[in-house]
Amino acid sequence: MAETLSRRAFEHAKELISEGRVVLDERDAWSEHRPSTEEENAFLRLHGFAEYGKWYLGINDEKPEQTKGHYEFPYGDFRKVHRCGVLSAESRAGQYKHYDIENAAAHLHGMLEARKPAPAPKRSRPTSAGRSARGAR
Repeated sequence: MAETLSRRAFEHAKELISEGRVVLDERDAWSEHRPSTEEENAFLRLHGFAEYGKWYLGINDEKPEQTKGHYEFPYGDFRKVHRCGVLSAESRAGQYKHYDIENAAAHLHGMLEARKPAPAPKRSRPTSAGRSARGAR
């Protein structure tokens, strides 16, 4: 197969992340969060293949441009970038040695991780007043 990175989709994803249009979901949520066939078809009817292609990091030059098969490695739901979609694209691209797509997805992954809120600092347990380190007797 002749999969290459869609620079247009990569730029679109970076823009969406910068705007905060993201879902910081769990790694394994993509099977539930990815658009269904019906959602894909509805989006295509309303927006056409040019807009549809912005949601796929990969282009398969062996498939006709005006077909769904031309676009691979989805990363969002046509509204927001999903962390689980980016992780899935990164993993699959690496598995099939599409390094340009894998690297782009890794970059998006880093951008998403930077948007996560910092974990709250752990509090140490307060010691009881008047007790020594060994404990009171």
